[in-house]
Amino acid sequence: MLSRTAESLFWTSRNMERADTIARKLEMGYRMSMMPTQSGGMASEWQSILAATGELEKFQQHYDEENQDNVEHFLVYSSENPSSIKQCIRAARNNARQVRTAITSDVWSALNQAYLEFQAFEVQGGTKPDLPSLCDWTKRQAATVRGAFSNTQLHQDGADFFNLGYFVERAGNTARMLDIKYHVLLPTIETVGGAVDNYQWTTLLRAFSSHRAFHWAYGGDYSPDKIAHFLILNQACPRSLKYCLGQTNQHLDRLSQGYGAYSPAQLHAMRMRDDLATASVGDIIQNGLHEFLIQFTIENNQLAEKIADSFLFGER
Repeated sequence: MLSRTAESLFWTSRNMERADTIARKLEMGYRMSMMPTQSGGMASEWQSILAATGELEKFQQHYDEENQDNVEHFLVYSSENPSSIKQCIRAARNNARQVRTAITSDVWSALNQAYLEFQAFEVQGGTKPDLPSLCDWTKRQAATVRGAFSNTQLHQDGADFFNLGYFVERAGNTARMLDIKYHVLLPTIETVGGAVDNYQWTTLLRAFSSHRAFHWAYGGDYSPDKIAHFLILNQACPRSLKYCLGQTNQHLDRLSQGYGAYSPAQLHAMRMRDDLATASVGDIIQNGLHEFLIQFTIENNQLAEKIADSFLFGER
């Protein structure tokens, strides 16, 4: 497969997964903002979302206040933010258009329909959906694209690159969403295990659409260590770091078998997987959940760079 085709498939899926995650972060912030404000911690749930997305500084260059309206505009509609839902959907469609003959008509139709529907939201005089409705719409579009690809595309090397984009992006986003919880955790011992703390943890699960799945796995024990285990080390959870790394390794293994050589990306992914295999949630929390998530995010970004280098992607 040509490297530019592989790159376009990789970034099509990454951008759709990113749009999905932005919607989930906004949904999480919206739910958390329903709780009474308490002293300490981050200034607001909206500020914590910006901090965890890594876009706080850019946001502050364009807006004076971190409130729902400004954060919603920045993360949904802004053309100045390359990671807004608008720009992610546009980038996914543009990448797919470059390799139109390498994807099925169902995949292209799903991407194009998402793009056209979002454009309709911005038509002058049109009625924009409220934030919860917009988040639901975005998640549905991302799921439709994933389903179309899985059900109609040949599962060859193109599918490996497409799925690599998903799982590299998803792993990083799971880590960042867990970090949102770190930012809004209030730094007083009285709040840990209290009503606000427990509500925030269950809100995190709902943002991942994993509330029921968690209950199946752990019963009613919504403790921080169980939720952290679920989203970091539980191999059965499709958004956990361990599951995403397992899938990433699987697709890199398939590519190495097809191309007859190990890649630096594969070796890096194997090391990350092995590190998680020996980790325990107790050690992670004791040594610092925030520090663990930051280090994982750095290594995951390095993995994406090594994938680009290994398969001769261009600069972005």
